[in-house]
Amino acid sequence: MHMVRGALVAASFALLTACAVGPNYKRPPFDTTAAYKEQDGWKPSEPNDALDRGPWWEIFHDEVLSGLEGQLNISNENVKLAAAQVEEARALVRQAQAGFWPSVSANASRIRTVTADTHPETVTSAGISGNWDIDLWGQIRRSTESDRASMQASEAALASARLAAQAELATDYFELRAQDQLQIILDDIVAAEQQSLKITENRYRVGVAAKADVVNAQTQLLSSQAQQVNAPLQRAIFEHAIAVLVGQQPAQFSISPAPMRTDVPTVPPGLPSVLLERRPDVAQAERQMAAANAQIGVAIAAFFPSLTLTGSDDYKGDTISHLIRTANRVWAIGPSVALSVFDAGLRRAQVAQARAVYEQRVDTYRQTVLTSLQQVEDDIVTLRVLEQRGIIEESAVKAAREAETLTLNQYKAGAVPYSSVITAQTTRLNSEENALTVLSSRLQGSVAMVQALGGGWKGLPRH
Repeated sequence: MHMVRGALVAASFALLTACAVGPNYKRPPFDTTAAYKEQDGWKPSEPNDALDRGPWWEIFHDEVLSGLEGQLNISNENVKLAAAQVEEARALVRQAQAGFWPSVSANASRIRTVTADTHPETVTSAGISGNWDIDLWGQIRRSTESDRASMQASEAALASARLAAQAELATDYFELRAQDQLQIILDDIVAAEQQSLKITENRYRVGVAAKADVVNAQTQLLSSQAQQVNAPLQRAIFEHAIAVLVGQQPAQFSISPAPMRTDVPTVPPGLPSVLLERRPDVAQAERQMAAANAQIGVAIAAFFPSLTLTGSDDYKGDTISHLIRTANRVWAIGPSVALSVFDAGLRRAQVAQARAVYEQRVDTYRQTVLTSLQQVEDDIVTLRVLEQRGIIEESAVKAAREAETLTLNQYKAGAVPYSSVITAQTTRLNSEENALTVLSSRLQGSVAMVQALGGGWKGLPRH
């Protein structure tokens, strides 16, 4: 027992004095600008726009969208895959941490030996044995550090996958609602053109309109009806996409039609420096960089000798009933040291590889940050321009509707040919579609801005 106690004391002393070789991790600095370039002229967030980072979609105040987003978190297969990868990474951390402790195994055997010159002999043995790899140079610690950083990178990847799926769902949902609104517009246009056709037919019957006017009115109506019939196609495609996102079969899923919302919430971009702490893909790249840095220490530790403490305590005898007694006991304990003296440059190459991987991770991190800043800048200018264009398009719609009414009245009075009515109706339809496209793009742009910012923005400081 004195030897065992002495070995444990020696191992404890070795652990206390051990050092972890390799560079300690420090995140490379990345100096960001004080504000976004495209932020000038961007209006500040309204008080009711600022919500928690969690259910960011609630800024749109759409119960159907909120319900779909809630289903996505528990049913989307890509999100579930990322969650399983997180569990795998956590298990790897536990595996690495197990290396800090000794491994102990029990054994038992009963062997009967028969030879030509001796009587048969039976040997019974039972005991325990153990091995303890002393982490003298920090190889296990660096491995654990790397696995823990990889686990955190997996958690960030899960957050990124969840956010991407949420944003894709919201985008498809607003595309679907745009198709609902287009259907309303086309139904209204068809109804107006049917009325125009009746007016033209009545005028033709009383001899104040030419047959060509009736044919032109019929042609215009048929063209609009063709668009009206085709409108549900794109809606069905978006509905099918949403079904898959929430983990349902398209045949068992449907969304009731509803008009398009007319307001677009404002998303404050905040400060560029805050973006580095909020985007999950930036966090993932940073944690991958930390994991690669720890692997350098793992590779360097291979240059140093490994220290292993081994021991066993066995009982051997010819009978099971009297096996456990002092006379049958055989025990051993002691350290072993191993050092590779020649490997043809293998370890140096492994260290060089680890350093090269780390440099790759640094470059990936910096590029991810730059891309994230670019995306926010793009979304700011896109939303600003679309807002200005939306105001113009709404004015164009009002003017086109008024022009259509005036032109139809002039045609009834015989002041203008029917071709003017067709032109006015076509202009109105184009204006309605353009305004709807801009509104849909603004809503999708808001979703893209939320995604670019890494989620919601409650408490996000602004310049």
